[in-house]
Amino acid sequence: MSQEKTSPTVEEYLEAIHSLTGEGKPAIGARLAECLGVSAPTVTGMLSRLVRNGLVQISERKEIVLTDKGEEVARRTVRRHRLSERLLTDILGLEWHKAHEEACRFEHAISPEVEEKIANALGDPTTCPHGNPIPGSGGAVAPESIRLDRLEAGDAVVVQRISEDAERDPRLLEYLQRNGIKPGVSLVVTEVAPYNGTVTLRAGDDLIFLGLAAAAKIWVVRS
Repeated sequence: MSQEKTSPTVEEYLEAIHSLTGEGKPAIGARLAECLGVSAPTVTGMLSRLVRNGLVQISERKEIVLTDKGEEVARRTVRRHRLSERLLTDILGLEWHKAHEEACRFEHAISPEVEEKIANALGDPTTCPHGNPIPGSGGAVAPESIRLDRLEAGDAVVVQRISEDAERDPRLLEYLQRNGIKPGVSLVVTEVAPYNGTVTLRAGDDLIFLGLAAAAKIWVVRS
């Protein structure tokens, strides 16, 4: 299928819808507005355009669903975004917590030819630096993965990925980076305190404290 030219704004909307549904969250107008940092009327106007262009459908429950055409554009955008993050961190040495925001600028300017060259130069990675699968690479989310906030004291886990929701929060990413919480790191849950809204983790000899809302954005597998 040929790659029709779409505007950066359209790509951002489709990418956000793809991200929300990929995290198991229904893509509704209010959630999309929060994700993109725009007003509800702005989202309503853009959704009308996306429906007219055959990129999304709106269900009876007001959930936004990508069409096959919309899914293709979204996956292509997500692929360029995650490859850009890899390029920025692995080749250019940009700090991990800054990669998402910078990649949002890069992704819309990359041609298919340059995309292929970036992938080749990086050795065809299967995930972004935060562990999220790169479409078309063969990478996939482990079916047994679970959110960190759903664990109990004593559980030993390995970090699989940091969600796209967390990637939009540079301060959270900086905290995670500073405390060494990244894909492949082993952790032990030492305490879950719902009344405090916190979870305490041990990484080696270090204790790390996370709010439950932040822990919900980290996906792990039991070790």
